[in-house]
Amino acid sequence: MTEEKSAAKKKNGRPSTYDPLIAKQMCEQLSEGIPLREICRQEGFPAWRTVYDWMKKDADLSTAIAYARDVGYDAIAEDCLRIADTPEFVEETTESVNEKGEKTKSIKRVDMLGHRKLQIETRLKLLAKFNPKKYGDSVTHKGDDDAPLVIENSHNIFGELAKAARYARQLEAYGKE
Repeated sequence: MTEEKSAAKKKNGRPSTYDPLIAKQMCEQLSEGIPLREICRQEGFPAWRTVYDWMKKDADLSTAIAYARDVGYDAIAEDCLRIADTPEFVEETTESVNEKGEKTKSIKRVDMLGHRKLQIETRLKLLAKFNPKKYGDSVTHKGDDDAPLVIENSHNIFGELAKAARYARQLEAYGKE
């Protein structure tokens, strides 16, 4: 029975050792906009779960990673500009048959505009989720002189129900007289 208890307490895997040098390298890469899970897939870096365990135990590391991520968000935003300003060309081949029945090929270089738009849109949507105050869409509701904004109080439903009940009682009372 004691062997079962000791086996139950035993953790799988090797214990992780916090390495400040590794943590510093992670923060540098995070500040470049590289996601944590991508960093942790690199040789010599711990698993992402281990990093979160380290962050739970060390408030300074948690703060450093949060700051590095915030700087990294700016790097991702700047990356959107680079993608938008840098055309990416690919050769597009089309085959056709002419009047004589011969196959002809035409090759033209085209910008991968749709792919670049997808890259930018994905980054911007992620930034809006990561930091909505800084990168999210700002929504303001305001009226103008011709159509001012009106706020109606529809939360007083119980008051309206009470009025209706009073009127119903009054009608009943008048009906009995």
